[in-house]
Amino acid sequence: MRVVIAGGHGRIALLLEQCLAGGGDEAVGIVRNPAHAADLAAAGATAVVADLETSRLDEVAETVAGADAVVFAAGAGPGSGASRKLTVDRDAAILLADAAAAVGVRRYLMVSAMRADEADPDSDDVFQIYLRAKAAADADLRGRDLDWTIVRPGRLTDDPGTGRVRLADHVPYGEVPRADVAAVLAGALTQPATIRRQFDVVSGDTPVESALRL
Repeated sequence: MRVVIAGGHGRIALLLEQCLAGGGDEAVGIVRNPAHAADLAAAGATAVVADLETSRLDEVAETVAGADAVVFAAGAGPGSGASRKLTVDRDAAILLADAAAAVGVRRYLMVSAMRADEADPDSDDVFQIYLRAKAAADADLRGRDLDWTIVRPGRLTDDPGTGRVRLADHVPYGEVPRADVAAVLAGALTQPATIRRQFDVVSGDTPVESALRL
């Protein structure tokens, strides 16, 4: 399986690339900074250098052509301004979906955020703008004829993964290690029950494989 991951140098993405490479799959990470290619190589992935904020549709389509799935794991990151929440967390996610659709890649996994639909519609707070951007990207994806899955983690931590989560359409807000989110993404790629489903995920007691049967 060939999987193209937008935001390929992100912490979830690097962990996902390790999962995929360890299982014999091909991981391709889209990164803005060529210096990050070595980190992807260490994770078992191949880097493609591209800036999704400025790339044309045909350029992104060329990158994802032939993939079995795409994963949007990009983000403007802490400290970025409100405008980049829109150009990365919303617009780049939509561009990736446009590119996937253009070349017939049906499987699309979105890394979103819990409570995205509860954002204050009038607030100028950057975090609220981030949540609105995520909600808009999710809504766009839900409206497409793609085999999408939207994963909405709680507060992310760098604790070691446990391999156990609480996963459902809606769960109480909580924390979850990035490693467990990566495991959920890797598992969802081969679990038909997750297609056209949106769900929250936090730490819990259920093994990831079982939780993904929904």
